[in-house]
Formats: sequence, structure tokens, C-alpha cells
Amino acid sequence: MQQRRIERRKVLAGAVAMAALGALPRTAWAGPAVQKFPMPTGRDLTVLVTGDAGTGAEGQWAVMKAAKEICAREGVSLAVGLGDNIYEDGPESPDDDEFDTKFEQPNDGVDVPWLMVLGNHDCSGFIPGSGGQPSRGDHEVVYHSHSRRWWMPARYYSVPLPQKAAKPAVEFFALDTTPIASYVMQTDPYYYWNGPFMRQQKEWLNRALTESTATWKVVLAHHPFRNNGKHGNAGEYDGITAGDYASGKRLAEMYEEIVVGRADFILAGHDHTLQLLNTAPDLKGTEQVVCGAAAKHGDGSSKVTNKAFWQNFSSLGFMTMKIRDQQVVLDTYTVDQATATPNHAYRRVRQR
Repeated sequence: MQQRRIERRKVLAGAVAMAALGALPRTAWAGPAVQKFPMPTGRDLTVLVTGDAGTGAEGQWAVMKAAKEICAREGVSLAVGLGDNIYEDGPESPDDDEFDTKFEQPNDGVDVPWLMVLGNHDCSGFIPGSGGQPSRGDHEVVYHSHSRRWWMPARYYSVPLPQKAAKPAVEFFALDTTPIASYVMQTDPYYYWNGPFMRQQKEWLNRALTESTATWKVVLAHHPFRNNGKHGNAGEYDGITAGDYASGKRLAEMYEEIVVGRADFILAGHDHTLQLLNTAPDLKGTEQVVCGAAAKHGDGSSKVTNKAFWQNFSSLGFMTMKIRDQQVVLDTYTVDQATATPNHAYRRVRQR
């Protein structure tokens, strides 16, 4: 019974999960058609964390060369891609060769499951980065069945690890935040901020967090709740406070109502920076991590409004997350593009 519940939550998210309740099956779902790299079975995990990686350009290759050096040295169980997986406007189809040039080739050698989430650039189209064409993200869901490493069985999903454990060491909750943080208003009623898709996703997330027995709960998203980079905090992204989309106001509400105080970490990208924020005292134990510098880096601009353990607004880089029953260790690495050299910058240890 436990295994059935875990598997159902893992792959039947979105409209697929809601179809039995009469919802229209608008969102894509992909069953495995290839033999996937296996999920880790142990309780001690080392996770590679990257975000905003999918350019296929020199910066991405430099970061991944550096990351592979660390992965080879420490061993990696899993990897995370925090959105903007295919710049600049998302894939044209599940067979788009950009999946190869912007994901498979740079990441070859990190042969583990990559838990992927959608970003605004993945769900665009005519206006790159707008996030105004969410259906384009379905190509990335279908690609789950084409790739051994790409893990996105639905637009939102959860992965408990170890998968058969009565009390997993960790559970990851991957979200699709773009419909309520797009730069333009959504035109498809299904993806309105208060439309069926977001209602279903919020209901699923609330239920999944409630039912989870994992020691650590980690939310994966493209758009951060708290952010000292130039985009700023959700609810006032880029200085915008009005409206239901570009400001991220509705996203802030979702984080506040469902995630804060229930998840231990929010890992997000969007801002091309590296940040370990000291938000737990203000967010009932939830820490915000921003890791969006896997291909592009910031210009040093910031809107520092949140306390931080460490932050960098001008370097390429990545992180690793070591998960143990009693602690999580986050290591940050900056990367020099010219030499593809990893430089250990900071270590954050959180005890249970």
C-alpha cells in the first residue's frame, strides 16, 4: 500500500492525477519508454544542484566541467536542474535537437537522474522568456520518456528517497511556478493564476506535503520566494507590485500558504546568482537557496533585503547538497569560465 502511494505521487501529478475527479487532462504526462538511470537506494545522498543552465554555450560547459570534477571526487547520487533548461524560448518539440546540445552533451558523465523543473524560458515562444506559453513546457515532460537522465514525468511531481522506505531520508517536491510568475498575462484560461492548473497543483502540493513522512522536505522551483538578486522577492519581482503575474504576488501567496513552515528548503533559480539565505527564523524553519548561475552570471546588481549566510552576484557556479538523516550540508562553488576551475566558496551545515 505504501509503495502504491509513493509511486502514484511520483508520476501521477497534474491533470493526470486529477482526471479521476473529472478534470480535463490538459497537462502532459510521460511514462518511461527508455531505461532510466536508477534512483539512489541509500539514505546518504549527494545531490548536484544547478539552475538556468540550458544555453549550450561556453559558460554552461565550463560549469559542468567543474561540476564533474567535484562529482567524481565526492560521488553524486542525483542532480537537480532548476528551470530555464532550454534557452531562449523552450523546445519546439520533444525531438528538438536542443535537448541534446543544451542538456545531454554538457551533462554527459553525470549519469544519474536529473530532477528537472520548468522555467519561464521553457514556457515561452514568440517572446523569449515571457513564460506566456505554458503548453510549450509539455515537450519537456514528454522528453522524460526519451532520456535516461532527464526526470520530469509531469509538470509537477514528488520523489521520495529511498523510494521504498517507510520514512524516506528526503522527499523532493518539484513545482511549475511559471503560470503565476510570467512576465505577461496568461491567455489560456487553463493556466490563469486561479485556473484549473494552479488549483490542482496547489491541492496536490498541500496534500503531498501533508502526507510526506520524509525526514527532510525539499521544494524545487524555478522562481524563488526570497531573493537578494536583482529580480527581488516574490510579490515584488523586478520592482513590480501590481497584477497577478509579473510581480509574483500569487506565487508568494502559494509559498506562504503551503510551503513555509512545512518544507525545510526551497531550491530555486531564475536569478543568475548564488545565495544561501538565512530565512529560517522568518519563514518558520524554511531556508531559501538560490542557484541560477550554471550558464549565466549576474552583473553584481542586488536588492539585499534578506539576511544571508553567503551570496555571490557576479560568478558562474553550482552547489552540492549532502543529505544525511541528521544534517544537510550545502557547499557552494564558483567557477572561472576561462579555466573551468571549481572554487569552494562556502559551506552551510544545517542540523536536524
